[in-house]
Amino acid sequence: MAVYLNDVSRTFGEYLLIPGLTTKLCVPSNISLRTPLVKHKVGEMPAIRLNIPFVSAIMQSVSGPELAIGLARNGGLSFIFGSQPITDQVEMVRKVKKFKAGFVVSDSNLTPEHRLADVLSLINKMGHSTIGITDDGTSNGKLLGLVTSRDFRAEKDDHNMKVKYFMTPFDKLIVGQAGIALTEANQIIWDNKLNTLPIIDKDQRLIYFVFRKDYDNHRENPYELSGADKTLLVGAGINTRDYRERVPALVDAGVDVLCIDSSDGYSEWQSETLQWIKTEYNGKVLVGAGNIVDKEGFDYLVNAGADFVKVGIGGGSICITREQKGIGRGQATALMDVAQARREYQKKTGIYVPICSDGGLVHDYHMVLALAMGADFLMMGRYFARFDESPTKKLRIGNNYVKEYWGEGSNRAQNWQRYDMGGTENLKFEEGVDSYVPYAGKMKDNLAITLGKIRATMCSCGSITIEELQKQAKITLVSSTSIVEGGAHDVILKEQT
Repeated sequence: MAVYLNDVSRTFGEYLLIPGLTTKLCVPSNISLRTPLVKHKVGEMPAIRLNIPFVSAIMQSVSGPELAIGLARNGGLSFIFGSQPITDQVEMVRKVKKFKAGFVVSDSNLTPEHRLADVLSLINKMGHSTIGITDDGTSNGKLLGLVTSRDFRAEKDDHNMKVKYFMTPFDKLIVGQAGIALTEANQIIWDNKLNTLPIIDKDQRLIYFVFRKDYDNHRENPYELSGADKTLLVGAGINTRDYRERVPALVDAGVDVLCIDSSDGYSEWQSETLQWIKTEYNGKVLVGAGNIVDKEGFDYLVNAGADFVKVGIGGGSICITREQKGIGRGQATALMDVAQARREYQKKTGIYVPICSDGGLVHDYHMVLALAMGADFLMMGRYFARFDESPTKKLRIGNNYVKEYWGEGSNRAQNWQRYDMGGTENLKFEEGVDSYVPYAGKMKDNLAITLGKIRATMCSCGSITIEELQKQAKITLVSSTSIVEGGAHDVILKEQT
């Protein structure tokens, strides 16, 4: 006989937070949104902590390198989508890791005998205009000069002109010597009003570049999520089919954390993938798993080695898994059930396993509800797809600007690794749709508003950390009538001009 659960499957929209005592300490500037990304022993620090509780969804229409850079600079983390060739995903990870490293290995180099046309081609390919000119055109050749956008006029200069005639030659460069501290390098940049400082060894070979913009970016982004080597942190999605080839390539590229991407994570395939990674890398490669919606799924993945567990099936705005398969659970109910399982596991083992809530967020206040119900961080697709930094096109439809947004289970994504249940390698039916979302502009501006709302709500709950919120929050069910009451009603709204 089938097992029947008596609890109703509920969503975030059916709950409200009850205010707690707002003390004089509960002001937005005192709110800390730092949260663990991976499991750790109680009382010890996790290997990775987020500075804001946001990660971006493992989707083609969301998590490209530009969004990964933007989110990490603001304190969160992106998982570069895995529904693409391994080499392409690796290159996206490398692009994020190279963006800000303090000391940056040059990936744009030419010889003095190259021509302006080669410079323009390299700029177009790599996306940045500082080019090291070395004797052999490599990143570690003898430094002979430097080319930046100030050294030529693409619209007027002869594209056949050789680099040696317009580069800034070595004898006119200010350089740093190998072994210099980053603070000292930044001081040289500041004192000499430079944009770029080449770092060379005793044989004049190019070792690194240090960029002024990296220093400025760090000051403008105090919550930036970076490692001990000053590189931005970035994750990557993997599947349970080609992980033996994909994972080593991603690790070599410098990826900081992995996540197995699946619409249903309670499977032997995920267990095998987790165990292989943990055995192959002696537990040093961090990997999350999911998605699941109950205690059984949580226990299964944690016992297999998951460093965090992703909760949610069918709650995403473009997901139709529940409609197609009748599989899933209301996101609020699923999250509360898994959070209880996490508490039991922690009591038994002394290990805290972070929970990621994936899907079901319609309004910003739902984010606080999810955190209060036990989530340590939130994975969002639609939210990030609206921004300039997402990889999709901005279109004008009627009088409105929109961005394209499609699910990984849609025909457009053709992501059979994520949704196929075995057998032939094809997508048998869709579990996601192809859609648009309203264009919202720059990520940083929108994040500031959202995070401001979260901090204000936490103040009203009397909590200055996410951990306090989870312990102190009071949550109530609401009726359909009170939901109507919560919005503007019984008035005639003025038209927005």
